[in-house]
Amino acid sequence: MAEKTIVPFGDPILRKVAKPVVDFNDRLAKLVDDMVDTLYAAEGRAGLAAPQIGILKRVVVMDCGDGLIELINPEILESYGEQIGPEACLSLPGYTGIVKRTNYVKIKSSTRTGDSFILEAEEYLARCIQHEIDHLDGILYVDRIEGTSFYHDRSKRKANLLEVLRLTNQNV
Repeated sequence: MAEKTIVPFGDPILRKVAKPVVDFNDRLAKLVDDMVDTLYAAEGRAGLAAPQIGILKRVVVMDCGDGLIELINPEILESYGEQIGPEACLSLPGYTGIVKRTNYVKIKSSTRTGDSFILEAEEYLARCIQHEIDHLDGILYVDRIEGTSFYHDRSKRKANLLEVLRLTNQNV
């Protein structure tokens, strides 16, 4: 198990659609373990999708405050409601944007051993799940920012969202 390097915004892999996992084997288990190590390597990390470490597989690990969740081939079955709140991303550290998401999601996913399960989530956990599934589909949170509500975390100064979007789309 090892901490992996997080792919920065601007890398074209973040704009690609991840492929479904078909082999539930030791290689997948190692990938998930490496992703967990990477997630927990620093305080404040809530979720990590495999494309963020350069792997185009539909794998997510998350800990949004209630313990580790591993999602293999997650798909949203149902969603409703609305919430608007701050989001950030490990691939663009130091910045936050205000994003509109649904308040409830019901997903179908698999475990690392291939067993299917259903997970229902609301509020922050629902937001995290949607953010990470977006990564699997090549969508970044900056694509969903409400207006120009994008700012630097330390200074709280508004950042230039158009410049960031140009960076994230330059190699698409």
